[in-house]
Amino acid sequence: MRRNFIILCIIALLAFSAAAFVLCGKYINRPDAAISDNSLMQVLKAKKLVLGLDANFPPMSFYNSSGDFIGFDVDMMKEVCSRLGIALITKPINWDAKEDELNTASIDCIGSMSVIPSSIRDMNLSESYIKEDLIFVVHGSSKAKWLRDLKGKRIGVQSGSTTQEALEALDIYKDLSAVLYDDNLAILKALKPGELDAGLVDSLTAYYFIDIEDNEQYFVLGESLGEEDFAIGFRKADKTLRDKVQEIISAMKADGTLGEISQKWFGSDITIVK
Repeated sequence: MRRNFIILCIIALLAFSAAAFVLCGKYINRPDAAISDNSLMQVLKAKKLVLGLDANFPPMSFYNSSGDFIGFDVDMMKEVCSRLGIALITKPINWDAKEDELNTASIDCIGSMSVIPSSIRDMNLSESYIKEDLIFVVHGSSKAKWLRDLKGKRIGVQSGSTTQEALEALDIYKDLSAVLYDDNLAILKALKPGELDAGLVDSLTAYYFIDIEDNEQYFVLGESLGEEDFAIGFRKADKTLRDKVQEIISAMKADGTLGEISQKWFGSDITIVK
């Protein structure tokens, strides 16, 4: 009787061990187990990095009179790719669909991505590299000086942007007539013929536009809707690519290359990379 009991115990133990082995094997080979991040290796193997950019966001990214796509973001990422030994492919995108472009792998990353709670949640962002303000611009013929003067006015804002979110959050939003545009530059150009009474735009583009418009006067209202940082946006899982790009940008800041690029586009080093 005792011998039979021992044999049964041994059989039960062996069965348990076999089950545990199978379970462990399933755990180890589970299809949803952690997969290594090969985002950096993919761009190195492809020998290119595709950067999504706003097509009309001077001086960050825009077409010049010769049809060349240029800007601060373009120059910065060209240098990054040069140090990686790969080519930079710039892809102008519909800013309202930027997340779809990124998540469908149409692009590898996004330039001048606003550092806001939604992008922090949904993307893997680089460190911030430039800071700007969200400002209201009016034509020189306008009598508006303050935000309160815009009640009942037509305000241009970029569709799908943080400026649109900021405008909609205003207490006086219900008293405004918001007009959506594809980009900041189109908004600023609409001020001259009087299509708009004011434009809520990024300060970097506004000051660039005002500087090159020698024959027209434009004014910036005395109130802004706050500061905003820009970063490079990557897919949430693409940590190795994000970290390598960040490493290079930080090295560019340290050796002065980033400052030289900023000097070219802004007249001084306004970058905030640590």
